[in-house]
Amino acid sequence: QVQLVESGGGLVQAGGSLRLSCAASGRTFSSYAMGWFRQAPGKERDFVAAISRRAGNTYYTDSVKGRFTISRDNAKNTVYLQMNSLKPEDTAVYHCAATATGPAATMARDAMDYWGKGTLVTVSS
Repeated sequence: QVQLVESGGGLVQAGGSLRLSCAASGRTFSSYAMGWFRQAPGKERDFVAAISRRAGNTYYTDSVKGRFTISRDNAKNTVYLQMNSLKPEDTAVYHCAATATGPAATMARDAMDYWGKGTLVTVSS
């Protein structure tokens, strides 16, 4: 069992930055591929970024490439999402998620084993 707790959300102006963190419980954090998803009001939960188990590979949805960076610290059981040049359309609840068997390269919402409750990011114009 893995518990995930996100933090770092808030209100920021367009063009600003935020850094989200996701702290995981358990001693097997490094065995999970980790991802960030987001859900805007009235919309489905969509993939944002993923990182492989040893942090060697990262993947992003096209709309955040060059602006967001996912990273992880396996010694601290934490995954991060650095978000720069934020836009109003980035406004959403951001959830981190873990998969024990799925690949990071093709991370999909339905394949995730554990989810955090999310942290709200609001970008004002």
